[in-house]
Order: sequence, then structure tokens, then C-alpha cells
Amino acid sequence: MRNYDLEFLKRFSMVIALLMAITLGLILFAAYLHTSIPPEVSPLAVKRTEQRIAPAGAVYAGSTGAAAQAAAKAAAMAKAASQAAYGGTTDGKVIYDNLCTACHTNGVGKAPTLDHSHWDARIAQGKDTLYKHALEGYTGPDGGIMPPKGGNPALTEEQIHATVDWMLANLK
Repeated sequence: MRNYDLEFLKRFSMVIALLMAITLGLILFAAYLHTSIPPEVSPLAVKRTEQRIAPAGAVYAGSTGAAAQAAAKAAAMAKAASQAAYGGTTDGKVIYDNLCTACHTNGVGKAPTLDHSHWDARIAQGKDTLYKHALEGYTGPDGGIMPPKGGNPALTEEQIHATVDWMLANLK
């Protein structure tokens, strides 16, 4: 090999090495950017994804299936209605001791404990509101949760009213 060929190979190798270093630097920079910049979520892309993964169809059993479902639902409601919770007692203390103490004693689920500091604002809304929240359930703005009928669907409206009245009468 001649001297100028060796000189060419040296310079060519240096150019290739420099290009490889630049390429590696760009790859590392792109990887860094990819991990540091959050991906943009397009509402259109989300909608397309939801349409793509939606069920393709539904089962229709005709009027026979609808009648069977309605009958099963009616039977379940009748069974729940026929079961009187706690022997049908309207003693608020009995119901409170058996059902309500789990949350209202310790403030579980941000339930108000039996003291005026937690109840005065609620009492100001009126007893009808308290009865409604106890019957239908309530989710407060602070994240507090009251399940419908305290989580026992067998309670009657009279039992709920008696328990709310007992709780209000026994505030500390």
C-alpha cells in the first residue's frame, strides 16, 4: 500500500468513528426524550380504541328470556322485602348496635361519629334529608360514603327512621 492510501484509510476510519459516535448520541438523546415527555392522548384515539374493543354483539333471548329475567328480579325483591331485619324491631338502639356501629363508632368511610361536631351541619339540613340519605345512600363532597339502608336492604323505612331518630337523640 502506498502512503496516501494509508492516510486515506486513517481519515476515513476517523470519519466513520465520528459518525458512529454522533449516531449513538442521537439514539441516547431520543431515548431520553421518549421517556421524559408524556405521550399525547387524543380524544379521537381513545374513542377509536373504545369502539375497537367494544363487544361485537349481545345475547337476546326474546320475550321468554325477558320474562324470566323480570320474574327472577321480582322474586328476589319479594324475598328481600319478606325478610324483616332484626325481627322487624323498630328499636333504633338494637339496629344501631347491630349494623351502624361498624362505621359510626370509628368514623370508617368518613362516617360521622355520634358527637355534635359531626352532626350539627347535617341536622341543619333537616330530618327529611337525613332519612333520605340513610334510605337511598349518600356520597359526600369529602368522600364520605353512606350505603343505602346502611348496607342492609332488608331494613324497612320505619326501622331506618327509628335508627336515625335514636342516633340524633344520643349525640354527645
